[in-house]
Amino acid sequence: MNPKAAERIVPIEGTKPDWLEVVRTKVESLRFGSIQIIVHDGRVTQIEALEKTRFNSPRDEQGQPS
Repeated sequence: MNPKAAERIVPIEGTKPDWLEVVRTKVESLRFGSIQIIVHDGRVTQIEALEKTRFNSPRDEQGQPS
């Protein structure tokens, strides 16, 4: 990682960057899915959450392998 970029994402002592709290909230709200953090020029510019909804198949409910 570029040392200058690393300096930009290190929070000031005793504070957290706003994006970190957004990531934490999204992760806590997901059951299945992923969080993607988009970085431009060493700064977080976008956070995307993809949530999946899973359904049990009749085989799963009967304990049989799929």
